[in-house]
Amino acid sequence: MKQALLPEGWARPSGYSNGIKARGTLVFTAGVVGWNAQEQFESDDFIDQLRQTLSNTREILAAAGAEPSDIVRMTWYVTDMDEYAGRLKEVGEVWREVLGRSYPCMACVGVTRLVEQRARIEIETTAVIEEAAS
Repeated sequence: MKQALLPEGWARPSGYSNGIKARGTLVFTAGVVGWNAQEQFESDDFIDQLRQTLSNTREILAAAGAEPSDIVRMTWYVTDMDEYAGRLKEVGEVWREVLGRSYPCMACVGVTRLVEQRARIEIETTAVIEEAAS
């Protein structure tokens, strides 16, 4: 069971959930960056790296039997918050392209740099695979 939480009287958030109540098997990813399977960056563009990061996340979750709709929480670390904010329309387009219309709880944190120096974004994800009804 997964249920988005919206306290009475609160405005519905756009593009994320305030909270999610879930029951099932937990799946966690490490901080995932926008490189390919050989750990090589193919682009330094923020949106290209975002697309690859989300694709990598989707593949890791699939290895556990999870789908994008099972994602309940993400923490994004970005090296340029102004670029992130200025490209939100593209961020939304890439999100829907790679993960569909699932809107987990999210936080976005601006950082000065990431461990992988070419990385522009790193994302940690938690998913919950719902238990089969008995």
